[in-house]
Amino acid sequence: MVPEGSRRAQLRDNLTRTREAVAAACREAGREPDSVRLIVVTKNFPAADAATLVELSQSDLGENRDQEAAPKAAELAERGLDATWHFVGRLQRNKARSVARYAGWVHSVDRPRLVEALDRAAERPIDVLLQVSLDDDTSRGGASIGDLPLLAEAAAGAASLRLRGVMAVAPLGWEPVKAFELLAKCSETVRAVEPAAAEISAGMSGDFAAAVACGATMVRLGRNVLGEREPMA
Repeated sequence: MVPEGSRRAQLRDNLTRTREAVAAACREAGREPDSVRLIVVTKNFPAADAATLVELSQSDLGENRDQEAAPKAAELAERGLDATWHFVGRLQRNKARSVARYAGWVHSVDRPRLVEALDRAAERPIDVLLQVSLDDDTSRGGASIGDLPLLAEAAAGAASLRLRGVMAVAPLGWEPVKAFELLAKCSETVRAVEPAAAEISAGMSGDFAAAVACGATMVRLGRNVLGEREPMA
């Protein structure tokens, strides 16, 4: 177990290096560093790490599973720490009410029935991104590219949701640039429905530089900042 002071220093140093790496990717792509938002995914790490990140001015935090995210969000709220939670994992409709209580952003909206569930559950506006299955294998989550216009219309018309853009994970075996160039085209499709939906959430630890080069405005990084860890029980 890493001593508390050492862990804080470790997170601070890792966060600094990660921010510098994202900024370097922006410069390489001819973009301003502040054009990309870093989301640190705290999946499988304790609430204490999430709290330390917020204290280090990293307020955008991501989670994949509601059963892990909900108690973390509650603990940070009890401590008076102002985090912006991004739900980035596949979301079942029966978890929509729980996620709507703490998530400021949901990156994984991929079907009209989930739009309806989130809209009913929301007690305040929630920013949403449409998850795209770039290879049209929707069994792993994400809407098919052909379904994007209708899904965008549903999200744009939801009273409590704000359609902000698109999200995707590069399919296994694909060159990241190929995947993220296709996602940029998907972004154009969604912006034809909602011109303000210009956010592109793409890029993880191994491919974020390619995502930035292709126009990502959000990158979702975990181990760069938090290191490796065995899954929590």
